[in-house]
Amino acid sequence: MAAATVEREEPLTPAGRLFVQPQMEQIINVAIAVESPLDVDAFRAEVESSVMVKLPRFRSLLVRSSGGRECWRRVQVDVSRHVIPHHHSVSDDPTVSDEDAVNDFMADLCVSSPLPTDKPLWEVHLLAAHRTVVFRFHHALGDGISLMSMLLSCCRRADDPTQTPTAGAAGAAAKPPPPRRRWSAWTLAKLIWYTLVYVLEFTLRALWLSDETTAVSGGAGVELWPRRLATARFQLEDMKTVKRAVSDATINDVLFGIVSCGLSRYLDIKSPKALPEGLRITGLSMVNLRPQSGLQDLSKLLDKSNSGTRWGNKFGMLLLPVYYHKCDSNPIEFVKRAKSMIDKKKLSLEAPFSYKVGNLIMSLLGPKFAANLNYRIVCNTTFTISNIIGPGEKIRIVGNPVKHIRVTSSCLPHAITMHMVSYAGVADLQILAAKEIIADPKVLAKCFEDALFEMKEFAANV
Repeated sequence: MAAATVEREEPLTPAGRLFVQPQMEQIINVAIAVESPLDVDAFRAEVESSVMVKLPRFRSLLVRSSGGRECWRRVQVDVSRHVIPHHHSVSDDPTVSDEDAVNDFMADLCVSSPLPTDKPLWEVHLLAAHRTVVFRFHHALGDGISLMSMLLSCCRRADDPTQTPTAGAAGAAAKPPPPRRRWSAWTLAKLIWYTLVYVLEFTLRALWLSDETTAVSGGAGVELWPRRLATARFQLEDMKTVKRAVSDATINDVLFGIVSCGLSRYLDIKSPKALPEGLRITGLSMVNLRPQSGLQDLSKLLDKSNSGTRWGNKFGMLLLPVYYHKCDSNPIEFVKRAKSMIDKKKLSLEAPFSYKVGNLIMSLLGPKFAANLNYRIVCNTTFTISNIIGPGEKIRIVGNPVKHIRVTSSCLPHAITMHMVSYAGVADLQILAAKEIIADPKVLAKCFEDALFEMKEFAANV
């Protein structure tokens, strides 16, 4: 066991306290597949000397103070307890592909494998038979942006081993925050209106307002159900082709257009009766609130004097609705509708409001009340989604070329949880599904892939 040498105790942040509550406990799982066989000893040595084990939270136990407050307590890290080699296949079926075996392994981790609390809350699983490294990080350690930025700082560019991967938008230097814009009276009026509307809806979602039940709906207790995991693969160039077909669109607009179209296709296949046109299906998304979008410079994350950028869980929540529509002759309409919705969300203060009010509720009413409130919001929506733009260039980890990077997280009451990460021109969307509700998530993944294909074909022929 790790030595109990205490340096000092640091209280958890409000978001960190939320993620250690039983209803909302979250572990982020990152699978990195490599091209060459894994060298277990080399990986263990790399972890031992990496920046990861030097970060305070990665060498701290989660404990409770005498007053019952959750705290980080510094200890010596025994890396051998954190790096866990699996020398044999994680599947009992020799006909299962490496991709399916790893997805099944991660699906099991998401529902039934909490991290031990007698050591710092992270692990590295080396799946030697599948040439894959699975990193497990408790969400209390930090958000996806913090953790992915830290993880990539341990990697090197494939074309130049002396350089770390580029942080930020696909392969380019990260853009500085946009200059302050001058607001017109009309823009300010819309900001106030949209904020009031979305804040009211957020409040109602925490009380009783919920989506109508469909073939993809979850609910209270579904987080305990067994899971299956499937991957939808998108070429970023195809997404950019669609993006160019809609004025001022972004990759996120295209992603939500794909989700809306793909879910509509899936519901057409699986629904026992016809659904009303325009049926709302609400997603829940975590939004980075740092001034710079995308992955961050690790040195800025660790700069405690910079409260806007520093390490931790710096995100707000957004309710992001998509709508069921019969797939018509113009699939680009799904992207246009998604863009219209997202543009209104961007103009509101919904995300900062959820962050500030969440912290206030945690401080005034305690973590159990805050966790119950968040749990109700999740139960009253249909899916979770996130998107992180990863490095645009090929990278290596411990000298081993990386094939892909995929992310998923612990189960929630949603029947569908989706996380997308782009890497070297390809975006992988991991679809974690409750298998009693969505028996084969590969069908849903194919619906998403077909949606992008049809959008690209239509955009190319316009």
